[in-house]
Amino acid sequence: MLRVLIVDDEPHIVQGLKALIDWKSEGFEIAGSASNGQEALDFLRENSVDLIIADIKMPIMSGLELLQNIRENDVTDASFVISSGYADFAFAQTAIKYDCKRYILKPVDKNVLLEILREVKAEHAKETTDTAISREMEDAFYERDLIAVIKGKYDDVNLRGVTKRLGSAENVRYIEIQARSIESEDDQEQDDVDKRALQRKVYQSLRTFLGDDYVNCVFDPSGHDKIFDVGLVYTSALSERFGISEKEYFDKLQDYINSNVYCRIEMFVGKKVNGIKDISKSYGTACKLRYLSGFKEQKNIYIYDENPGNAGKEGIFILKPSIDAFISSIEENNADKIDETIEKLYEDIKNADLSSDFMDINISYIVFQLINLASNQDDDINQEEILRIISEKTVASEFNRGSKEHLKRFALEYAEYLAQLRKNVCKGALGDVEKEIKNNYMNNLTLKYLGDKYFINSAYLGQLFHKKYGCSFKDYLNNYRIEKAVSLLLTTDMKTYEIAEAVGYKDVDYFVNKFITIKGCTPVRYRKQN
Repeated sequence: MLRVLIVDDEPHIVQGLKALIDWKSEGFEIAGSASNGQEALDFLRENSVDLIIADIKMPIMSGLELLQNIRENDVTDASFVISSGYADFAFAQTAIKYDCKRYILKPVDKNVLLEILREVKAEHAKETTDTAISREMEDAFYERDLIAVIKGKYDDVNLRGVTKRLGSAENVRYIEIQARSIESEDDQEQDDVDKRALQRKVYQSLRTFLGDDYVNCVFDPSGHDKIFDVGLVYTSALSERFGISEKEYFDKLQDYINSNVYCRIEMFVGKKVNGIKDISKSYGTACKLRYLSGFKEQKNIYIYDENPGNAGKEGIFILKPSIDAFISSIEENNADKIDETIEKLYEDIKNADLSSDFMDINISYIVFQLINLASNQDDDINQEEILRIISEKTVASEFNRGSKEHLKRFALEYAEYLAQLRKNVCKGALGDVEKEIKNNYMNNLTLKYLGDKYFINSAYLGQLFHKKYGCSFKDYLNNYRIEKAVSLLLTTDMKTYEIAEAVGYKDVDYFVNKFITIKGCTPVRYRKQN
C-alpha cells in the first residue's frame, strides 16, 4: 500500500478528504495527518510516505514552506500536491519550482483526486521496475567482475567493481561449494538439468545464510559444463559477525546448507591470501582440493592448509609405470585394459599419498602422453587444439572431479577419438550438425548426443567445431539461442521467461546472465532500447 500524509489546519477538510474516496481500493492508506507544515515535517523525519496533500495557508509553516523545506533538505522524495482555495498564479509558480506534482483547488474534486492517485501509483510502479532492472544489471556486471578476479583474468576496472561492493579485506579465502550428485557405477549419472537445479538451491541457501553479505558469493564461477559449483569469497569479517572461529564458521555454513538442500555438501576451502586481488591463488588451491578429494578419505570440508606441499610417501614424484600402462590401454582402445589400469592408477595414487603439487606433475605427464598419442596419428595435427580438448573435456577435468567412473568414460572416448583420427572419418558430419542446431536449438543438444546420432566421437566433433567457428560448441549454441531470443523480443510481446523457455533455457536466471554477457544488457532493457 502507498502511504499518504494529509496536511491541513481545518479538521473538517482532513476528514472530508479521508471520506471522499475508498483509499484502500486504490492501493493507498492514510499514514497520518498534520495541522501545519512544522507538524508534517516532524512526522516525515520519522515516517516514510509516498504522497503529501497539503494546504497552502496554515499557521507556523505554510504548505509552500513545507514543500521548499523537504526539497532543499532532501527529507523525502514523495509526490507533493498543493490544495488551495485560491487560484493564485504566483503560488502555482512557486509550487512548480519545488517539484510540486499538482496544484488543485478546494473543494477537491473526487475525479481529480482519483486521477492524481493513479498517476502516483503508475509512477511508483515504474520506479520500482526500473530499480529492479538496474539492480539486476548491477548484480550481473558485479558477478562478471567477481568471476574475472577469482580466476585471475582481470583488469583495474574489474577490481574496482569488486572492491566497491566487497570492500578490501586482508585475510581472504576462496571456498568452492558443491552438492554431491547422485551417481554410482551401476546407475546413470544425474541429469544435468537436475544438477543445475540442485546447484541453484545451494546458491540460494548460501545467499540466505549470508544475508547482507550475499555479494561474497557467486553462481557457477568455474563455467565448466560438468562442474556445478557455487563460490564464496570468505573474509574474517564473516566469522567475526558470529563471534566464532574460522573453522566453526565453515562447520556452521556447511550444516546450514545441508539442512536446506537435503543432500551432502562438499566444501573446498582454498589457502588464505592477503587480499581480494590475490583471490585467484586461493581459487587455484580450492580446485586442487577438489581433484585430490577423489583420492582421499571422504569428508564434507577440505581445507588446503591441511594438505602440505610435500612429495608422496617414500619421496614418490611420478607414478610412471601405472601412467604408462594407462596410456597404452588408451592407445590400444582396449576397454577391459582401460578399466584395469585405472583401478591400478587410483590405488597407486592413494597409497603414494601425493600432495596437490605432485598430483599436478603426474597430471601434466598424463596430458603430455595423450598429446603424443594424437600427434602420432597425424604429424600435421594442431597440438594446441588437442591440448584444448584435453584441458576442457578430459584428464584435468576428470581428475578434478576425482571419480574413477568419469576417468574411465573419458579414456574410452579418447581411445575412440584416436581411432577416428586414424580413419580420418567425419567428412560431411559438421554440415549435419549445423542443420541439427538450426532445427532443434531449443532442445537439450549436447556434443555427446550429436556425436552418437551422427556416429562421430564427441571430442573430435568439438575439435572440428572449434576449428570452423573459433569457439566451442556450447558458445556457438548459446550465441545462436540468444539471436533467436532477440528476434522474439523484437517481434512478439512474450515475457522473458517465455522467451527463455522457447529458445532452450529452463533456468531463466541463467538465460538472463547469458543475454547480458552476449548483448551487454538484460532482455527487458534490450527490448526497450530497440
